[in-house]
Amino acid sequence: MSAAQDDIVGMDYLQSVPRRWVTTYLPLGAFVFILLFPFYWMTVTSFKPNEELLSREGNPFWVVSPTLAHFKKLVFDTAYPEWMWNTVLVSVVATAISLAASVLAAYAIERLRFTGAKPAGVAIFLAYLVPPSILFIPLAAIIFQLGLFDTRFALILSYPTFLIPFCTWLLMGYFRSIPFELEECALIDGASRWQILVKIVLPLAVPGLISAGIFAFTLSWNEFIYALTFVSSSEVKTVPVGVVTELVEGDVYHWGSLMAGALLGSLPVAFVYSFFVEHYVSGMTGSVKE
Repeated sequence: MSAAQDDIVGMDYLQSVPRRWVTTYLPLGAFVFILLFPFYWMTVTSFKPNEELLSREGNPFWVVSPTLAHFKKLVFDTAYPEWMWNTVLVSVVATAISLAASVLAAYAIERLRFTGAKPAGVAIFLAYLVPPSILFIPLAAIIFQLGLFDTRFALILSYPTFLIPFCTWLLMGYFRSIPFELEECALIDGASRWQILVKIVLPLAVPGLISAGIFAFTLSWNEFIYALTFVSSSEVKTVPVGVVTELVEGDVYHWGSLMAGALLGSLPVAFVYSFFVEHYVSGMTGSVKE
């Protein structure tokens, strides 16, 4: 019996409708509900008027009289557009810097096989495991000494400290899956290591690069500790910090604007994931081989 026939026989238990409901539809429905409910709650809350938000008799899961007042307050009465621009700028530049450094590091460790390559790879992974709550103290001293406090450069230069180890470790696994015979043939034809990297390895590693870039962009976009420590001016803040610090006044939480800010702040990341999902999945598959 062929492998395809074995798969068909092995999936016979899904043919009956009750079994499909128990083994597929119900677990998948529960997973989707748990995954999407926070977004639904943010959306409902952001469109609710204050009267419904504070009412004890209203339905917390539905909107009776939707309003755009919270979005209007967020966009026109706060510096949210500047926070969004700062977040995009810092995330894109920090991701680009981290990917450039990670490609060189991962290629050197996995493809050049120099003495101490494996310990270097383990050291990079251990560096990623160091929590930011420990690193931000010495980084703050460096930022102050360089005169970069309360600037975007403080975040752009500090984010690669945790992005580069992560991207390097991810790309190491993907570069490991590329056949060495391709480089050997290129070396025989007289290609340099730089030409091999640019013309052979990187085109084959596009899914891995996209996967690492998505993760790096997401980590930069959601980063909170460094942005809270190194930036104080409202016009330089990022979305995660600005929404929390500017829309919470003492013990007063502007829930409508908070949820509107969280909803708008999550849309770019969701768009990036949905746009590159096919390459992202194949990149993650390649990174875990061997």
